[in-house]
This record gives sequence, C-alpha cells and structure tokens, in this order.
Amino acid sequence: MRANTGLRRGATGAGLLLALALAGATASAADGTRPATIDVDAREASRGILKAHLVLPVAPGPLTLLYPKWLPGRHSPAGPITSLAGPRLTAAGAAVPWRRDAVDPYVFHVEVPAGVDTLEADLEVLTAPAPDGIVQGLETPRYATESLALVEWNQVLLYPAGLPTDGLVYQASIRVPPGWQFASALEPADTVADGARFVPTSLTTLVDSTLLAGRHLRTIELGGTPAARMQVAADRPAALEMSPATLEHYRSLVREAPALFGATHYRRYQFLWALTDQIMPDGIEHHESSDNRSPLRALVDDDIRRAEANLLAHEYTHSWNGKFRRPQGLATPDYQTPMHDDLLWVYEGLTEYLGNVLATRSGLLTQEEFRDELARLAAQMGLHRGREWRSLQDTADAAQILYYQDRNWASRLRRQDDFYQESALLWLEADALIRRLSHGHRSLDDFCRRFYGGASAGAEVQPYDFDAVVATLEAVQPYDWRGFWLERLRRTRAGAPLEGLRAAGWQLAFSAAPSTMHAAHESEDHELNLQYSLGLTVSLDGGAISDVVPGSPADAAGAAPGSKLVAINGHKWSRDVLHDALGVEKGTSGLLTLLVEKDDEYRTLTLRYDGGERYPHLVREAGGEDLLAAIGRPLTGGSGGARLEQGAHRR
Repeated sequence: MRANTGLRRGATGAGLLLALALAGATASAADGTRPATIDVDAREASRGILKAHLVLPVAPGPLTLLYPKWLPGRHSPAGPITSLAGPRLTAAGAAVPWRRDAVDPYVFHVEVPAGVDTLEADLEVLTAPAPDGIVQGLETPRYATESLALVEWNQVLLYPAGLPTDGLVYQASIRVPPGWQFASALEPADTVADGARFVPTSLTTLVDSTLLAGRHLRTIELGGTPAARMQVAADRPAALEMSPATLEHYRSLVREAPALFGATHYRRYQFLWALTDQIMPDGIEHHESSDNRSPLRALVDDDIRRAEANLLAHEYTHSWNGKFRRPQGLATPDYQTPMHDDLLWVYEGLTEYLGNVLATRSGLLTQEEFRDELARLAAQMGLHRGREWRSLQDTADAAQILYYQDRNWASRLRRQDDFYQESALLWLEADALIRRLSHGHRSLDDFCRRFYGGASAGAEVQPYDFDAVVATLEAVQPYDWRGFWLERLRRTRAGAPLEGLRAAGWQLAFSAAPSTMHAAHESEDHELNLQYSLGLTVSLDGGAISDVVPGSPADAAGAAPGSKLVAINGHKWSRDVLHDALGVEKGTSGLLTLLVEKDDEYRTLTLRYDGGERYPHLVREAGGEDLLAAIGRPLTGGSGGARLEQGAHRR
C-alpha cells in the first residue's frame, strides 16, 4: 500500500488447493465439495451502491459466516462493516435468521435449517464518501464517480469460518453500467450482459483481484515476460493521453523490476489505474495486479506526473516484496486472524526505497528528481518530533491505528506511518554500506535477487521473519546486520537518519528556491508547503492550515490546524501575497501578521521569521563518492534518468 494497499502459501502446504482452484477444480467450500458464487451488480456504483447476491453451499446445523475484516495491503481491520447493508439470508425462498456476534461485529451466527444445502445472501455496500473523502475509522471512502468505479470483492462477500481462504472456491460475476468496460486480473469464463462471469478461483485470489470499470478505459500492452499491461480509466477521455516518452518509461519499468529481482512470481501482471479528482489518491498492491488511483491529470500535467512517478513502481515492487515474500505476521490464513505489522519496515519501507530506485532506473524520475525526492523525505522526517518518544519499530507495530490517524498536527510529538519514508532512508544506508564494504562489487540488488528471486513461477507466498532478512543480508555482505537494524528500529532521538545520504555521497541542505519535486508535490496536493520556514502548510483551496511544526514561527505565534488563513499583512491571502511577504528574492527577516479564522472567530497572529523561505535539496558531500548515480543507473540499458518532455502540459 502507498502512504496514503494472495495466493499459494508455500510454507503452509495450501498451495495445492489453490493450484486445483486455478485449474477450475471444484475444491473446498463450506461443505467441502461445491464452490460458492458471487454476483456483483455495479450498475449503480456512481450513486455509491454495490449490490451482491451470493449462493453458499452449506450443511444443516450451526454456521458462522464472516465479513472480511483484516485486509491484505491495508495491514489493519479495515473491512467497511459500517457501510454494509445486510445480509439478508434465505433458503428455498424462506428467510433464515442470523445474529451478530456479541464481541466481533464482523461475525454472523446462523442455524441452517434441516434439509438445506444452499444458503443465499443478499447485501449492499454503500460507498458514499466520508465528509473529507478520506478513510476515517471503518467508513468507506469513495470508490466510484460518474465515469469509473473500483470494485474490491472483500466489500461484497461473506465466507464460512473454519477453512483457510486458500481452500474456499468462489465463482464471481460482475455487471457494470451499459457501455462501460472493465479490467481485472481474474480470468473471464464467459460474458454476460454488460459484464462477465469469471473462472472459479480461491477466495484468496478473488479478494486479491480488484476490478476497475469505466466509461473511458484504455488498455496498453507493456511487454515483458510474463506479459504486463496497463489499463487506465479516467473521468475524461483527454486524461488518457500519454506521451511516447512516458509510455516508454513504463515499458522500461516492466524490464527493470524483473532484472532487479531476477525472477517473476505472476502469470501475467496488470496495472489498474484510475485517474480522477473525485477519489483519494492511493495505491494498493496485489500479486498479479495493482490498484492505483491518481489525480485526473496525472498523465498530462508534468508536476502531477512527477509527484506520482513512483506510484506504479512502488505497487509493482510489492508483487515481490509483500505478496511473494511476506512477513509471517501478515501471511494470515483468513481475513479474521489479526495481523502483526512489526516487519512493515521491510514490507513498506524497502518498497518505498525500491519504488524510487525503479522509477529512476526506468526514467520516470531523472537522477536530479531522485535526489530531490530523497531530500524531501529526509527533511520531512526531520520535522516529526514524535521520534523523541516513539521508535520507528513502534510506528510499524501500531500501523493498524496510524493509518487512520488524523493528518493534522502530523509533525507534533507523534509519528505517523514513518515506516515508509524513514525506513526507505535506512535501506539507502544499507545499500550504501554494502557497496562500500564490498568495494562496489555488491549492492542491495544482490539482496533483492537472493531474497525475492528464485525460479519464475505463478503466484505463491513464502513467509519470512526478521532472522531471514538478517541472514540474507549477511550472505550478501558480512556485517552485524542484526545490530544495525535493532539499533535503528529501537532508538528514540531527535533528527532524521541522514547517515545513508552521507554514505551515498550527499548531504541535506536548504535553499530559497523549491526543488522540482517540492513544487510537484505542492501542485498535486493543492497546498503551499512552508514547513521549513514559517512551519506550516496552507491549502490553496480555501487557505486551511493543515499542519504546524513544533518550535517553528507559526507554532510560536499560536497557529493551529483547522484555522483558515484570511489575510497577510492586511492583504487578502493568496500564494503570491505570501511569497512576496516572505521576501523570497531577498531572503529578508522580520514580521508577518496573519489574520486567521477559527471556530467562527478571527484572530491576528504575529510570526517572527528569519531568512525567508527554505526548501530541502541535496548537495555533494566533499570528497565523497556519488553512489546515488550508481543506484539509479538502469540494469537493462534502458533510458533511466532521461528527462521527459516538459512544459507542454503544465497547468
């Protein structure tokens, strides 16, 4: 999953069950003999309504049905139970009563009547957005617009307790609005009116195969062995245009990733990509596909394209790191067993690092943009004062709540999902250390091939633990890797970990001009990010203050998230007025008077600042070797680091 998410489990012996299911065998179900069916009606998805009809094979007597709770890729009990309308259970046309479990609301208890071998279930999921469009608690964010929809099968199904999801077989079908197309990693068996019925498969694979549907949907073959394709749906057809250079970089991505890992673990791969301003940007990994959601103009606006450059690379990396090799605590047998998130610094942290590396090697980022992105991550981590009491390990352990933590006050005395960005800086340090200790003969690439490679085959899960990570690193380069990771994961100290940047020949610095990547993320987020000077961020859509950095001029003046900036030095607030007041060109110091509105009251804040605006960059470490250039160099002789055409589509 991105910041801002199954299959054969090789270590559990359940692989044979899935292999049979993929071959179309009618393996296990509730009574061990017949597959279940699930028919989903997405024709009213744009209204926020998904309907499902399930036929479940059962036997008379007590039955426990489960609604998926702990979701792969989200690492948390994120099943949208509060948005579930139903179920309505029937057998032979007669209602069958049920009772929700008194402790776990995701559990339903049923007494199947005598003589009944089939239970039907009807339910709806209401996917209207939360007020701010972001997941809050168990609410469901928006999944559809008037022109596209995402169907996550876990939202619209029930399954019987007592068997691993690898051993349950479901046959799914979908109906979409007339004239719409759809895309999924599921294999169609036959077509139905405005939809399709898919080949029976394990419940694990079904839930792992999000479906994208849309009025405007484009399919692009990317090549690769096995083949990869990109299927993009957008709210407007003009947003589907992609320059030849951009397309070539995505084709390079499906060459660079297998070259890095040395093998593939999918039968085919599909990048599903929704382009819309109506759904929160996000990325969720699957084994043979990825569910990517970006702003509408992500392909045609240079700034947004840069800000989203590592999204598909990140989720693609998860096919190896997170889906094929999975922490033991996340390789759960069903969606009810609680997950242990302690190794997310590998699952998400290494993926965050490799996503940026692969984006650079494939040319989606230039070498300069790669450095600017690392500078942005390092500077951002330096603002999180919560590191003075919370370790990086605790951010992983607490991921199930941190994902849903309010983003206001993100910098103040707590940390959020830092196991993404901060862990990426630590994996950079490990990469640089291997390169230096081996005198350039080995790198983290060698770890990736050993840990995620092997023989190319279909989807499979191989769980691992901390000891396996340490042992593989030691096999690549002898070193006290156990001590390396334990010290960094457990420590509490002020300041971001900058050792990796220095080991790679660079150091973090600040200047008065924003980097290309800083400007790109400001454009995508519709905000003015002045965290490193005034110590706040301001939304360009209404002037809302969304974060205040502890110890900054804004903090000293009493600014608070939730306030609305109205005026600066007596002038109506705007981006240009604020830039001019800061004296960007002169780097002046002085006072700023801000008029803010909060709780229907107006206040005047006086900010004392020094030196004008500050933005993070990397500068060369004196006498140090530039390892970042080597890290970002393509493995396949492609166009990594080549600059994409710029300016033509700038907003």
